[in-house]
Amino acid sequence: MNLIRRRLETLFSLGVFVIAIVLLARVPGYAEPYTVIALITILMYVILTLSWSIFSGPTHYISLATAAFFGVGIYVSAVIWRDYALPVTVAAGGLASFGLALVIGLLTLRLKGIYFILFTFGVSALVRHSLTWWETHKSRTVGRYVFGPDPQTIYYYLLGIAALTLLTAYIIRHSRFGLALKSIGENEEAAAHIGINVTLVKVLGFAISAIFMGATGAIMANRLTYIDPTIAFNPLISFLPVVMAIFGGTSRLLGPIVGAAAFTILREYLITEYPYYYMLAMGTTLIVVILYLPDGLFGLVDRVIHRLNRMPQVRRVLARLPEL
Repeated sequence: MNLIRRRLETLFSLGVFVIAIVLLARVPGYAEPYTVIALITILMYVILTLSWSIFSGPTHYISLATAAFFGVGIYVSAVIWRDYALPVTVAAGGLASFGLALVIGLLTLRLKGIYFILFTFGVSALVRHSLTWWETHKSRTVGRYVFGPDPQTIYYYLLGIAALTLLTAYIIRHSRFGLALKSIGENEEAAAHIGINVTLVKVLGFAISAIFMGATGAIMANRLTYIDPTIAFNPLISFLPVVMAIFGGTSRLLGPIVGAAAFTILREYLITEYPYYYMLAMGTTLIVVILYLPDGLFGLVDRVIHRLNRMPQVRRVLARLPEL
C-alpha cells in the first residue's frame, strides 16, 4: 500500500512539474517584455538557491562560494562567446564551475563550521582579485562585452536550466546519494562509521551543485552585456541564495523555489518603491524570518498542519477523506 502511495505521489509530482514547465514556456508569448525580464531575474535566483540547497540543505554546510561559481560561468561566456554557439558556452560555464568546485571541495570540505563558511567566501574574493590583477597587468584592459541573444531566448535557457536543476535535486533527494548527504548533516562521524565515504560524497555533492550555478552565470552574461570582475563576482550573489533558502525552508524541495521567488519579488518591489529604505526593510525581514520562521515558510506550514491534526474535528475529517 505504501509503495503504491509513493508511486502515485511521484506521478502526481511529475505531472505538476510538466504542467508548470509548459505554462512557464508559454509566458513570453503573452506577457509584456518587462514581465519576461522580471521572470529572468526570478529564474536566476531560483536556480542559484535550489543549487545551493542540493548540497548545503542536507549537509548543513553553509557555502558562500555561489558568487565564485556564478562568476566563473560569466567569465567563461565572456571569453568564448564569439567562437562557440550558446549551448556550448552554457555547458562550458557549468563544467568550469564543476572543476573549480572539485578543487575547492578537496581543499575545504575537511573544514567545518565557521572555518568552512569563511574559506568559501574567501574563494570568491580570491578569484575576483586574481582576475582583476590579470586584466590590469596582463591583458591591459578591465572588463569585457558580451552581445548575446534577446531576453526571450535567455528566459528559455534559464527555464531549461531550472527544470534540470529541479529534476537533479529531486533525484538526489530520493537516492542513496541523497541519503548519504543527509546522514552527513545529521551526524558526520556516525556516517563515516557506517561506511559512507564522507569526503567523496561531500565533494561530489558540492561539485554537482556548482554545475547549475556556472551554467546560469554563462547565460546571464548575455543579459549583463558589460562584465568586469566586480560585477561577475558580486558578493551579494553568495549571500542572497542562503537568505532565500532560509526564507522558504530547506525541508521541502519546493522551499528554496518559493523562498527565492517570493524574496526576489519583495526585493524588486522594495528597490523600486522604497529605494532609500530598501536595505533597512530587507534587514528587518531577515531578522523576522530568523526569529519567527527558523524553518522557513514551509516549516510554518508544517507546524500549522501538525496543530490542525491534533484537533479532534480535523482528525475526523481527514479520516473520512479516503471514503470520499
